[in-house]
Amino acid sequence: MSVPAESAATAVPPGGQPRKAALAAWIGSALEYYDFFIYGSAAALIFPKVFFDESDPATATLLSLATFGVAYAARPVGALFLGHFGDRIGRKNVMVFTLLLMGLSTFLIGCLPTRAQVGGLAPVLLVLCRVLQGISAAGEQASASSMSLEHAPPNRRGFFTSFTLSGTQGGQLIATLVFIAVSQLPEDQLMSWGWRVPFWLSVAVAVAGWFIRRRLQETPAFAEQAAGEGVLRLPLVTLLRHHWADLLRVIGGALIASVSTIFTVWALAYATSDSVGMSRTSMLWVGALANLVALGAIPAWATLSDRIGRRPVYLIGAVGSAVAMSGYLWAISTGSYPLIVVLGIVAFGVVYSAANGVWPSFYGEMFSTRVRLSGMAIGTQIGFAVAGFAVTFAAQIAGPGGDDWSAVALFTAALCVPPVIAALSARETHTLATEDLGSRTAGAASRPETVTA
Repeated sequence: MSVPAESAATAVPPGGQPRKAALAAWIGSALEYYDFFIYGSAAALIFPKVFFDESDPATATLLSLATFGVAYAARPVGALFLGHFGDRIGRKNVMVFTLLLMGLSTFLIGCLPTRAQVGGLAPVLLVLCRVLQGISAAGEQASASSMSLEHAPPNRRGFFTSFTLSGTQGGQLIATLVFIAVSQLPEDQLMSWGWRVPFWLSVAVAVAGWFIRRRLQETPAFAEQAAGEGVLRLPLVTLLRHHWADLLRVIGGALIASVSTIFTVWALAYATSDSVGMSRTSMLWVGALANLVALGAIPAWATLSDRIGRRPVYLIGAVGSAVAMSGYLWAISTGSYPLIVVLGIVAFGVVYSAANGVWPSFYGEMFSTRVRLSGMAIGTQIGFAVAGFAVTFAAQIAGPGGDDWSAVALFTAALCVPPVIAALSARETHTLATEDLGSRTAGAASRPETVTA
């Protein structure tokens, strides 16, 4: 007897653990972006005085911020390896590895000796830890999103995969609150031991995530694929040969992350500059409130995408972000704090959340099970690498005074164009069965010469 279409769409796959997979994804992403925000703040305020104190202040800050970008340079390389192994040995193994690597490297940063203690070895060790963090981040969101998608009922893939991005907002929110608290310490205590505390606290998140992830079963889709046709020897070859168009779409779509980096880094620097004069603490609270709203907006947008489709919701986020970010940067230029708070929440907490909440399902559904993790990891990390350096370009575009907000607004809007093109050219996938995802190009992927039993 055949199963009615509606019940098949709502049924959890045999062996599926959608809630546990979503929780595991949330924990890992929270740890990753907790580190992202803490490291960025420390690189701007602490590390120039701790690891690069023999240079003049301007050079020390430049060198410190350069270590922030190292992780973005490492991400595409890490994506090649972690994507390969995720499609070869499973999503769970990669998720456990990335969590432990991120937790360990973040904790070690808090233990590093300063330049005053060991000389030039200190910044070298800092860069090494940052590279390890970048490698970990390269596989975290792709493996977590793949895991959540493949455990979820077909008609709720958007909702369950959105927990990966809810975790990123949760991590940023926690990091903001921790950094606000630590920054209240006296200067000598902050520079001697206070700055280390946020890095040490990452261990608690890593341990909690490890206990959850080690009990999580491999996804039904991957287990069925491995037991049936087998896994690919070289997923990357199949990805580039048969899924190159969707890979390009993911790379273009991932540029939407530039909205996040410009909001959290450049806009913060602009608002606290002499030309505007906002206090850092007040602007940190804008980010905290926006992230708090995003915790509810992300699953709401994702649930809507389960009903009306990924493309329209994603387009709302991409097109809307181009407009809303212009409004937010204009608000900063006015120096009106109430206006900054309202438009900051609208731009980042509400509008950007539409694209941010739906991309894990939108990108993941472009690929078949056999190359899903590779496609998501490589595509997103190349796009994210560009987004990571968008702040540097924005600083140049803003002019010598760093206050040409309109030029940065136009630059941000331009970075939203490739995501719009990617969405318009993609096929709608929210109604497809999980086993049929990527079917347009997956047929050739089962050739015997590329498969191991």
